[in-house]
Amino acid sequence: MDTLTFKTNKEELLDITAEIAETVKKSNFETGICYIYVPHTTCGLAINENADPSVKSDILGELKEMVNENYPYRHGEGNSTAHIKSILTGNSLIVFIENNNLKLGTWQGVYLCEFDGPRTRQVWIKITAG
Repeated sequence: MDTLTFKTNKEELLDITAEIAETVKKSNFETGICYIYVPHTTCGLAINENADPSVKSDILGELKEMVNENYPYRHGEGNSTAHIKSILTGNSLIVFIENNNLKLGTWQGVYLCEFDGPRTRQVWIKITAG
């Protein structure tokens, strides 16, 4: 298992595609499966478009609309919305490996979805032959 560490600044979608791809390259697996996991409760992972930066702001904006910041949450830390958003995005991804590369669609990228920054986040990567 490999561990990548990222520092986040705020609520953001951080493109981590290059770092994941580099980990895959170092694995020397021609074909396989790349499992990506975050061991945190206020951030998540997603695969989405990474060509147009407005997509990231649209996603964050819609998540903000979906999760009511004015709801009378009982969780005392003040980050209940971050916990809910992380459930919506999920904490793991599976991506195929072909020719020692991540097999993503033309416009796809892998995002660390930070909902409670600034934080230091870990992303765990496990690569298996396939």
